[in-house]
Order: sequence, then C-alpha cells, then structure tokens
Amino acid sequence: MKKTILLPAVFAFFFSCASTNSATVAVGEAKSKVLKTLGNPVRTLDNNQNGEILVYADQVFTEDGTSLAGSNYWRYNYVYINKEGKVTATRQEKQNYPPQAIDSVKMEGLNLLTSK
Repeated sequence: MKKTILLPAVFAFFFSCASTNSATVAVGEAKSKVLKTLGNPVRTLDNNQNGEILVYADQVFTEDGTSLAGSNYWRYNYVYINKEGKVTATRQEKQNYPPQAIDSVKMEGLNLLTSK
C-alpha cells in the first residue's frame, strides 16, 4: 500500500521539476537574482524612465499545428525592473515574431511597457 502512494508522489515531483516554467522570478526580487535564475535576456528594453524590461524568449516548434500562435511561435517572458533594481512585474505571452522585431517605441505607444 505504501509503495502505491509513494510511486505517484515521486512521479509528480519529477514532472513538476521538468516543467519549462520552473525558473520563475517573484515580484520584489533583485535584478542580480533574476539574471542568476534566468540567465542573460535576449533583449533589454528601456521602460520609459521607470527602469528596464528584460526580455526572455524561447522558440517553440509544434508538430501538430494545433497551437493558437501557429506551428512555430515564440514564448516570451517580460521581467519589469524598476530604477532600484527590483522586479515590479512579469508578463508572459506567445507571439509569431522573433525578439529582433520587438519595437519598444511601438509598445510604449500601446502602453505595454508600463511598470505594474
């Protein structure tokens, strides 16, 4: 009986550790800890004199084509850092464009770069 309970618990632990989103950051953490946890960002954007935005991106390829963002898409993780070097917010999204196509001026006009 104990083995039947232990086995699913072990599998649940391994599946939770294998998640690609296991490396997340919390609001209030220092920028140095973000860089240590997530590594260097693919882009850094100016946040309208409120700090900066660290942009992390992973390209995802799906075989079945059932993804809402298309068969090939980018998974973005935006980390908002204030002037004091602390995380104020994070945002995740899926897009079809690569990180090089992110236009910080256009995003600022759409109010997407504001710190939360």
